[in-house]
Order: sequence, then C-alpha cells, then structure tokens
Amino acid sequence: MIDSIADGVLPDHILQALADGGAITATTPFADKQIQPASLDLRLGDFAYRVRASFLPGQGRTVSQRLSESDLVLHKLDLREGAVLETGCVYLAPLQESLALPETVFALANPKSSTGRIDVFVRVIADGATSFDRVRAGYQGPLWVEICPRTFSILARPGDRLAQLRLKKGHTPTLQRLDLNLDLSHDSLGPVIGYRARRHAPLLDLAKVGGHAPRDWFEPLTARDGRLVLDPGEFYILASQSGLSIPKDVAAEMVATAEDLGEFRAHYAGFFDPGFGAKDHGSAGARGVLEVRGRDVPFVLEHNQPVARLIYEPLSSAPEAFYGDVGSHYQGQSLKLSKLFEPWS
Repeated sequence: MIDSIADGVLPDHILQALADGGAITATTPFADKQIQPASLDLRLGDFAYRVRASFLPGQGRTVSQRLSESDLVLHKLDLREGAVLETGCVYLAPLQESLALPETVFALANPKSSTGRIDVFVRVIADGATSFDRVRAGYQGPLWVEICPRTFSILARPGDRLAQLRLKKGHTPTLQRLDLNLDLSHDSLGPVIGYRARRHAPLLDLAKVGGHAPRDWFEPLTARDGRLVLDPGEFYILASQSGLSIPKDVAAEMVATAEDLGEFRAHYAGFFDPGFGAKDHGSAGARGVLEVRGRDVPFVLEHNQPVARLIYEPLSSAPEAFYGDVGSHYQGQSLKLSKLFEPWS
C-alpha cells in the first residue's frame, strides 16, 4: 500500500490504514480523535520513571537496557491512580503506541499545543535513537516520552496526551518559510497582550480540561509603547500579529528555536495540521500562540518584531478531515491559554 503513495506528510486516512495494517499498534484501543488530519496523538502508559538526567539510548541499545544497566533511575511512579510530576524533575514514561514502520516512512514528534502552553518540556525517544523526536525509517519498536515540567507541577494519568507524531514518506522540499511577527498592540488584542507564568502555582490536573482558574497560574501583561522586557528564565504566552491560515493541501511546523530572531526561545515546536485557521466563511484566520522563554539576559521585544518561523511541507494526499472538523480547541484562536484553563475574565 505504501509504495503507491506519493512522498510527503501522511494524512489521517493513511495513518488509519497503517494502524489497521499493524504498522501502528497500541496497548489499548485507539481513542476517539487520536488520529488528527496529519498527526497522531501519543498516550502515556501505566508508569513513569523519575531519572537523574536526560539521555539518549544510542545506536544498538534500547531505552529499557539503558534504564536497567545504569544508576539513572531514582524511583518508579504508578500513573494509574494519578501521579504528580514535579517541577524541575525529569521523567521517562513508555507510550501506549508502538511502531513497525515501512522502510520508506519515518516519523517526527512534537509536544502538543496544550503541553507547550503549560511549559512542560517533552521529547519522544525510540530505541537506538541518537536524537530526540525523530524515529528512523523502518523502525520497529516501542516509544518513550521524556517529561520535564518547567514551571508547573502536573498530575498525570495513563492516556494523557502530551506529544504527537507526524509520519512522512520520503524527503520532500520545504514549500515555504514564514516568519511570524509579534503583536503587542492593545488596539488589536485589548487590555491584555500576553501572560507570564506564576512561580509556585497550584498543581495542574491534565484530566481537567477547562477546569482551572487561569489567574492562579498566570498574570496578565500590558505593553507600554508596544514593548515588553523578557526576564531570563521566565515563561510567557504571547501571540503573533497576523491571522494564520494553513492551506488544506499542506502541513506546517513551527520550529523550536530560530536562533537568528533573538535572545529567547520562541516556541517548543509544534505541528499545524491542514485547515488550521482556515479562512472559510469569511474568517480572518487564527493567531499563532507563542510559548516564549527568556534566555540568559533581559531582552526587549517590540510590536511587529519577527519571533517565530513556520515551515510548510506537502502532504502525500488530502486528508479526509481538516483541523477544526474534529473538535479542535484552538481553531480561530486569538491570544489563548491551554485548554486546561477556563477563559480569562
């Protein structure tokens, strides 16, 4: 089946066919809306290890071997009744999904939008991996996820979806690179132009979508004269200036760090599925919501400054459903926190 498919990012119906054919398997049945227009959500398994440090297994070695042969493991957590993953700690958890990829198909992973917006750093690891978030063509084996809450401690359970996977056949050229400019204007955004995360905030329960009062975790920001000073090490939620619309025949990815754009990390990286911010029915599109972290020195951001970069890639074929058709939380978004929070008021 895969030989007859054009090169490019694999859409939903091909992901489903791969799952039906055993190339994507899981320890529990696939969940509703787990397959997105051009990506697959990945779910936590039943346990997690707290480890002393992050690591890669390296060529010819499995993650399980590295855990059993070293003193990296501090203790094991049972997630089945819910377990707290604490700020500043590193955890490693098996995912429910495993892969048996065709020789012409490889995979890339990214945090889900809701994960990045609560400042939880996650990376997917495969056996034999020499890099994070990349699964080699033809890979057969389990997947693991490294989890590091940066600002908020989280309550996690099996089935929670912190990362997502995008499968690609072959190597296709980038169609377009687009820099997104920052909006710090009260005229377009209103009285709040962004949010800064609060330190020592309450526990965030990943199962409670829309169940958290945002003022306990974030403080609102204003920008005098269209300028904002980033404090080193602090976490911010900001928005791009222009309405963003991903055409229905391409997929996009916001790169994690565009080094030439400034002394800050502008995004944890993220996939944008076809149809995101679609301008159907007169819509102006969606904003790109940015997870921003200051680096080593205070840094001034200004209105209309380029802060992130989007890369467009071709799909191997059109998806059967587009972003927003499957009940997506961020379609048509403006400045918006994670779906875990109530609307700001």
